[in-house]
Amino acid sequence: MLIETMLPLGRADSGLKVADGTVAITEVAADACYAEALGFDGVAVQDNKDDPYVIATLALQATRQLRVTTSVAIAFPRSPAVTATTAWSLARLSGGRFVLGLGSQVKGHIERRFGVKWSAPGPWMRDYLAAVRDLWAGWQNGTSVNHESGHYKINLNVPVFTPAPLDCGPIRVHLAAVNPYMCQVAGELADGLRVHPICSPHYIAEVILPAVRRGSAQVGRTLPDDFEIAVKPLVATAPDEETLASKIQEIRGRIAFYGSTPAYAATFIAHGLGDLAQMLNAYSRAQRWTEMTALISDEVLHQYAVVGTHEVIADRLRARYAGLATAMEFSIPVRNDTEATILGGIIEELRQ
Repeated sequence: MLIETMLPLGRADSGLKVADGTVAITEVAADACYAEALGFDGVAVQDNKDDPYVIATLALQATRQLRVTTSVAIAFPRSPAVTATTAWSLARLSGGRFVLGLGSQVKGHIERRFGVKWSAPGPWMRDYLAAVRDLWAGWQNGTSVNHESGHYKINLNVPVFTPAPLDCGPIRVHLAAVNPYMCQVAGELADGLRVHPICSPHYIAEVILPAVRRGSAQVGRTLPDDFEIAVKPLVATAPDEETLASKIQEIRGRIAFYGSTPAYAATFIAHGLGDLAQMLNAYSRAQRWTEMTALISDEVLHQYAVVGTHEVIADRLRARYAGLATAMEFSIPVRNDTEATILGGIIEELRQ
C-alpha cells in the first residue's frame, strides 16, 4: 500500500501556522523533502487557498522519488485543454511522478465561487475526462485532435501549441467520487478513485467498487489490476488516551459536518442513517453548528472513523481497509525527533 500525506505537514522547524490548512508557499519545497525523508510514498495537494498545480510544481521540483497528486483539483472552472497542458508539463518535469486528481465540487461553489454555469456533474465529468485523454493521445501519437461531446468541441490543431510526446509513460488520472454515477465515470475513464473521508469500508465495498466495475464494463474496458482506491480516513489518534479524547470530539464534528451535506447523504443512507443525515442538514440550515456534534453517537463515530492511540492506530487502519485500499493518506503532527520516529514507524506498519 502507498502511504501519502497532505501538504502542509507543519514541520517543527518551519514556523508554519497551518491550523487552517494554508500552505506557506515558500516552505513547500522543504515540506515535500521532509515528507520524502520521513518515508512517505507521496503527497497530496488540495485546491483551496492556493493553486494546486503551483504547489505540485514546487513539490515535484524539490524531490526525487515522491509522488505528487492533486487531491483534488476542481475540474470544471478550468478548460480540459488547460488541465491537459498543465498535467503534461508536470509529468515531463517529474519524469512521471505526477498524478492528476480531479473533482467536480458542488453547484454552489461552481456557480457562486467560480462563476461557471452548472450542469449535471457526472455526464460533464465524462466529457471532460474524454477531452483530456483525446488531447493527450493526439500529443503523444502526433495525430490531430477532434473531440466533440455535449460540453466540448476541440478540433483546432496548431503545431506551435502542440507539446512534444512524453517519454515517462501515461499520466495517471484519479477521480474523486462519492455517488454511484461518478464512480461509474471513474471506472470508464480514470486510473483510480479518491475516496471521500465520509465513505466507510462498507460503502466502498457495497456501493463504490460495484459502480466502478459497472462503468468499466459499460465501455468494454477490463478494469486494470493497478486501478487505485486511495482513501483518506477520518482518524482520531494521539499519544495517550487523555489527548485522544479531544481528537475524538474533533472527528465527531467532522462527521456531523459531512453528514449535513446533501451530496453525501448516500453514505449515511447506506448505513440506515438517512434520518440522522436529514436532522444534521436541518441543524446546519438553522446554524446550530455546535449542537450537531452531540448527535454523533459512539456507534456512528466508529462507523466512519478509526480511533486509537499511536500504538494501535496502524493495526486498526490495516484491519479496516485490508483488501479495499491501495493507497492511504495519513499523518500525525511532528514537532520533534521522537514524533518523527513514531510517524516513520506507523508509515512502515501501514505499508506492510
